[in-house]
Amino acid sequence: MGLKFEIDKKVGKSRLGRLITKHGVVNTPAFMPVGTCGTVKAMLPESVAATGAEILLGNTYHLMLRPGADLVEKMGGLHKFMNWDKPILTDSGGFQVMSLSGLRKLKEDGVTFRSHVDGTKFFLSPEESMKIQYKLDSNITMCLDECTPYPSTYEDCAKSMRMSMRWAKRSKEAFIDRDGYGIFGIQQGNVYKDLRAESAEELKKIGFDGYAIGGLAIGEGQEKMFEVLDYAPDMLPEDKPRYLMGVGRPDDIVGAVLRGVDMFDCVMPTRSGRTAQAFTKYGPINIRNARHREDPRPLEEGCDCPLCSHYSRAYLHHLHKCNEILGVMLLTWHNIRYYERLMQGLRNAIKNDTLDQYVAEFYAGQQQGDIEEL
Repeated sequence: MGLKFEIDKKVGKSRLGRLITKHGVVNTPAFMPVGTCGTVKAMLPESVAATGAEILLGNTYHLMLRPGADLVEKMGGLHKFMNWDKPILTDSGGFQVMSLSGLRKLKEDGVTFRSHVDGTKFFLSPEESMKIQYKLDSNITMCLDECTPYPSTYEDCAKSMRMSMRWAKRSKEAFIDRDGYGIFGIQQGNVYKDLRAESAEELKKIGFDGYAIGGLAIGEGQEKMFEVLDYAPDMLPEDKPRYLMGVGRPDDIVGAVLRGVDMFDCVMPTRSGRTAQAFTKYGPINIRNARHREDPRPLEEGCDCPLCSHYSRAYLHHLHKCNEILGVMLLTWHNIRYYERLMQGLRNAIKNDTLDQYVAEFYAGQQQGDIEEL
């Protein structure tokens, strides 16, 4: 029962692996595009698959509000509902609920909150989150937890983490185990090493199919995040996938892979596609800048996405200046493809024992920056 995870090779702390689910295999290290409401914004599911993505992330909080878990279940589950036959991971809804601040009330049994859409009152407990994710038919269910903001006091982080561990136990007990599906626990503890260690030990006692590192990328900065990642993944079981939630920029991902992380998600490539920011091997580009107005070159030489294969920077600049939907669609496709190419490059480098060279070339390109001259 559950999920299978196989590690094929290790180079330093970096791991090359495969996560096997009912809806297919996810090669790791892996990046999951975010499909918050059952859709990756500005992309067809077929287009997302064409980028090389093997798994998507859906959001329990948003889907429980609209269209509702019962309707998704009635339509055959989220895979069928959104026409995505590959694996899906759903977060528990905890992060969104916790970010509502004045709209929610937190107690030991769960959290009561009001919908940001229409003010309707909801109650979300570990058991209810498991029930909703079961109805969504997600391959990877995340246990309900609380994420403390940064900075927070040691006392607040300890109290929150210990409640999250009690919620993790209740989530695991409420999870319905079946072949090809699994549940991940979430390590908390903010930036405090001893709290992270305590959290990891509690999660291992409960036993999960995978383990997430939560409570990072919330304002602490890359240096502090990497300080935590220097030890946090090592506290988790060696034979299970490790998922760093909500991260992040390309250099965040490369640094985290070097520290033993296997899975990532972030809204950055899709959100940036809507705000005219492109990710390339020479760093980010703002396509609205006037220097692109008469530039006939593709956005990134060597990229095989439809944007770089068929259109110029000048045309993309024009689309974004005119707020044309096609500009968002093309740039979002490119950004997701860039992230998936990055993950494929990391996987190949681990496989071929060229990781040091690949990482050095990555950082050299990012430092060089986009070439100004035509």
